[in-house]
Amino acid sequence: MKVAVIGTGYVGLVTGTCLSEVGHDVVCMDIDESKVERMRRGETPIYEPGLEELLQKNIAAGRLHFTASIHELKEPAVVFFALPTPPNGDGDADLSYVIAAAKNLADVIKDYTVLVNKSTVPVGTAQQVRDVVAAETEVAFDVVSNPEFLKEGFAVSDFMAPDRIVIGSSSKRALAVMAELYQPFTTEGVPLITMDEASAEMTKYAANSFLATKISFMNEIGNMCELTGANVDFVRAGMGADPRIGNRFLNAGIGYGGSCFPKDVLALHRTAGHHDYDFKILTAVMDVNQRQKKVLVQKIVDRLGENLSGKTFAMWGLAFKPDTDDIREAPSLEIIRELVGRGAKVQAYDPEAATNVKRVFPTEIEYASSALDALHGADALLVVTEWKEFIAVEPQMLAHQLKDKLVFDGRNIFDPATMANAGLTYLSIGRG
Repeated sequence: MKVAVIGTGYVGLVTGTCLSEVGHDVVCMDIDESKVERMRRGETPIYEPGLEELLQKNIAAGRLHFTASIHELKEPAVVFFALPTPPNGDGDADLSYVIAAAKNLADVIKDYTVLVNKSTVPVGTAQQVRDVVAAETEVAFDVVSNPEFLKEGFAVSDFMAPDRIVIGSSSKRALAVMAELYQPFTTEGVPLITMDEASAEMTKYAANSFLATKISFMNEIGNMCELTGANVDFVRAGMGADPRIGNRFLNAGIGYGGSCFPKDVLALHRTAGHHDYDFKILTAVMDVNQRQKKVLVQKIVDRLGENLSGKTFAMWGLAFKPDTDDIREAPSLEIIRELVGRGAKVQAYDPEAATNVKRVFPTEIEYASSALDALHGADALLVVTEWKEFIAVEPQMLAHQLKDKLVFDGRNIFDPATMANAGLTYLSIGRG
């Protein structure tokens, strides 16, 4: 099947590459010509494990192509919109990229085409896209909502082995096309869940908002554990064993970030407001998350005082989570601002995200070449992202390197007893 993907961010590039992997003829379009040239050479503009290998394989096989012109899309049967929908000034999802692409696409489709919103969009967007395209063309088409459920760092495996595929459409013809498109997955037993467009749009926001709620709830439990003497690790194990709750997204830490949860929770909250509904849970989720990003700094201030002049902190991790270079809404950015604002020196290391952070803080902090390099001359260590390479570090080495023998662990990657036995003062989240 001929497929076009407009937009080559995390969602678009993964979608296009993985669909070519299962045999479809895919053209990915992006207006950034330099980015298109890189992808044509088999280079990924983002860090996502396993993606570059699939990209190169399918370019070589002749199934995956790239263009900077929407007019070079050659009569695709399916067109995916995988465009950014960032919050605008008041928090609503900005649909300008999606609407602009829809207008331009009207000149491209020559026969019946299924237009698919893969971007995360508010309820009612499918109808907006339908109205825009219908005003520009008389060619038959349908608009489908097909939300993505990809985790950064696991996006390729999530696409190739999904939990479910959600299709929102009121058109039997469009549903038949989408069923054919995803047949390589459904024949392996992946459930194809069909519904109307609005319900599919809501499903994406509901799923992400619920997961964000679990994170904020567990962070509140972690804070309560510190006040009461309980241990959040034990609490998580006891809760997670209940199949009604599950054991995922129950790690206490320093808040969520990334490209999805912050904007999707905010967008759903804004949608509720437009319907005069006070979505109190989402208000609390956002408030807790913003506060949690500063928990590590508060622990530092409680220990060392408000004025941190003369103190040097090694910071391990900058990305909002491991196995990605994404720093959007990352807790590290808030922590850096707070520490630098109090006069501290920060020596940061991240295996993938340093280049992106340099665009935000070009001179305010120092960037180390390795985790060990970040420790040189440091008084204390901050663990901000739980990269696997950090977990393997010996506590005795930390005790030898750190002047104040202080470790502030925002991701609970170390064992408190082991750290104490190494002579370190160890402060984590929810473990006393």
